[in-house]
Amino acid sequence: KKEMTPHAIIQGNNIDVLKQLHLIYDNKIGLIYIDPPYNRGDDFRFYKDDMLHDDWVKSMNKVLEELSPFLEDDASIWISIDDSGMAYLKVCCDSVFGRENFVSTIVWQKRTSRENRKSFSNNHEYILVYAKDIKKFKKKRKLLPPTEELLKRYKNPDNDPRGDWQSITLSVQAGHAVNSQFYTIVSPTGKRHDPPQGRCWIYNQDRMLKEIEAGNIWFGTDGNAVPRLKKFLHASKVGIVPETLWTSEFAGTTEIAKKELLDLKIYDDIVFDTPKPEILIYRIMQIATNPKDIVMDCFGGSGTTASVAHKFGRNYICIDASSDAIKHTEARMNKVCSGESGGVSELVNWIGGGNFTIIE
Repeated sequence: KKEMTPHAIIQGNNIDVLKQLHLIYDNKIGLIYIDPPYNRGDDFRFYKDDMLHDDWVKSMNKVLEELSPFLEDDASIWISIDDSGMAYLKVCCDSVFGRENFVSTIVWQKRTSRENRKSFSNNHEYILVYAKDIKKFKKKRKLLPPTEELLKRYKNPDNDPRGDWQSITLSVQAGHAVNSQFYTIVSPTGKRHDPPQGRCWIYNQDRMLKEIEAGNIWFGTDGNAVPRLKKFLHASKVGIVPETLWTSEFAGTTEIAKKELLDLKIYDDIVFDTPKPEILIYRIMQIATNPKDIVMDCFGGSGTTASVAHKFGRNYICIDASSDAIKHTEARMNKVCSGESGGVSELVNWIGGGNFTIIE
């Protein structure tokens, strides 16, 4: 039951490898991300994607059942897929993880150019997100860093020594209100304010008077405006709730991913046909992980999950059956440890360091 290095690249059939890892890592994985074959009938350089549909469904179901026990109670699994397989894969996930633990479907803008050879220009893919326990995942889920636009909402017009703040409403819907939430607020200038029709104050009168005395209620620059609560930046959990539409500006594109691989100079002119950009995987880890979490990927491919996890201070176990893929991932991770500057390196202030182990 000895634990491996927290930075492991493993060559082998994913089912066989996962079976051997259960004794060590069940209930210890903070995030699983996989980018499985989409079953489109393609014959790529690094793998074949030509299974019969029913066989593909059975294969995916088997992988998901093998992965499920690894998840910690607040962990999640994120799965990339396209139009052709999304509906079938979601049914598999519902069966394995439970429909009640379905979190969301991310729509990722994988390309910005137009495809003119088909009936529609297919510019997106999906990421299915499931939790081990959706209630616990909601507590773990991180907000994204605030934008400049969001931070600009915080100002300090009254020179409050506590710093910048924004005002928020003091009233709520009155559906479940109690009598103590209906009263008149008198401003410092003597102006009287009752809650709007159908609403009540968020505090009872005693609490409201204490908040006014503490300088936490804003009546406008002239003291006559409708009272609002001051929400201070220093005491706020400022961030953005993740959305389900991930644009190319937010999460990169396939073309960006291919350039990242070519810039590493570990491939010839032919790289993975459908790689994921580092920024896409980084966004997932931003939302779904804590520092030192173990991230698992049993379709390791070009090594993007390992690269981002290493740079972002997460532990990782990545598996792939292809010796060619493992060889290129090893070369990529050597460059990562040496401080390569591509992908999300600048975003996370990566300067190099650490090590990893290749296991056959």
